[in-house]
Amino acid sequence: MSKKPASTRSRTNDPAGVRKRILDATADAFQKRGYRSTSTHDIVQAAGVTAGALHHHFPTKKVLALDVIQERVAQAVDKHWLEPVRSARGAEEGIRTAFEQIASALDRSRIILGCPLNNLALELCAADSEFREAIENIYDNWRKVIADKLRADFAGAFDAEALATFVIASYSGAIAQAKAQQSTVPLRTCAEQLALHFRSRQMPKAKGARAAKR
Repeated sequence: MSKKPASTRSRTNDPAGVRKRILDATADAFQKRGYRSTSTHDIVQAAGVTAGALHHHFPTKKVLALDVIQERVAQAVDKHWLEPVRSARGAEEGIRTAFEQIASALDRSRIILGCPLNNLALELCAADSEFREAIENIYDNWRKVIADKLRADFAGAFDAEALATFVIASYSGAIAQAKAQQSTVPLRTCAEQLALHFRSRQMPKAKGARAAKR
C-alpha cells in the first residue's frame, strides 16, 4: 500500500506559535508591500500555514491587520523609540539615541523600508476609522512618553505635548526621505537639527540659573 505524500506544511498543536508566525509574516509583508498589495494567499505562503489555520485565528484580513498594528507595529515603536526615551537620563539623550540606533541599523541593512507605523498610517487612516483609531493610539502613547520626559527635564517651561509632536513629525518626515533616497542621511541630519533645537531651549534656562546665583 503506497504512502500518501507528506504535506508541505507540518501540522502542529501549538496554536500560539501558529498565531505568532502569521503575525510575524504579515507584519513583514505589510512593511515590504503594504496592506492592499498583500493577499491572504501571500500570508499563508510566507507563514507556512494552511488557509484554515489563518482564518481560524484571524477571520478577516482586516482583523489580522488590526492585530498586527496593535501587537507588532506598537511593539516596534516601543522597542526603537519608547524604551530609549524611557531609559535615558533626559529627553534629548533618549531622542538622540533612538535616531542613532535606527540609523545605524538601517546602515547595516540592504534596503530602507520606512517606518511601519508611518507606512500604514499613510495607506489606511484616511479610508477606515478602525485603522485610524488603532494607529492614532500608538501615536498618542509615543507622544505621551516623550512629553513626560520633556516635562521632567524642563519643568513646564514650554508645551511638552507640542514639542513631542514636533519630534515625532520630524522623525516621520526624515524616515520617509530616507526611504525615498535609500540613505540614512536625512535621519542623521534631522537628529543634528533637533539637538540644536534642544540646546537653544536649554540656553535661557542656563542663563536664568546663572543669574539666580548672582
